[in-house]
Amino acid sequence: MTNALYTAQAHVVGGRADGHGRTADGRLEVNLRQPKELGGDGEGTNPEQLFAIGYAACFAASLALVGQRRQLRGDDAAIDSKVMLIPAGNGGFKLGVELEISLPSITDPDQAADLVRVAHQVCPYSNATRGNIEVTLVVNGTQL
Repeated sequence: MTNALYTAQAHVVGGRADGHGRTADGRLEVNLRQPKELGGDGEGTNPEQLFAIGYAACFAASLALVGQRRQLRGDDAAIDSKVMLIPAGNGGFKLGVELEISLPSITDPDQAADLVRVAHQVCPYSNATRGNIEVTLVVNGTQL
């Protein structure tokens, strides 16, 4: 990892139920709480929310990059992301992700689908999750 282009640093105390997290640069600081659906008070942020924002932002950047390489407009993408916490059956949990991508400047369905497929190969979050969690991609209303 000596060739890292960037390293994010964060510090968390207390975990997801009653914790607090902050980045080393102080730009992000959150109270961590269980969502109401899991018996918490819902008065803070949970790891799944942070993952949903991170994945969507990373995927949007990948769409812009791949679009630029192909002379397509991918930089106006809007992404609604869902990160689901799913019982794994062994007392543990796993994640599931759905990214619903809107590409308003690309009206050709095949072109939009191809751009999303290639961005999925480029995106660091997609590469980190590939083979580990189910990721569903929906582009301009059509599931890939």
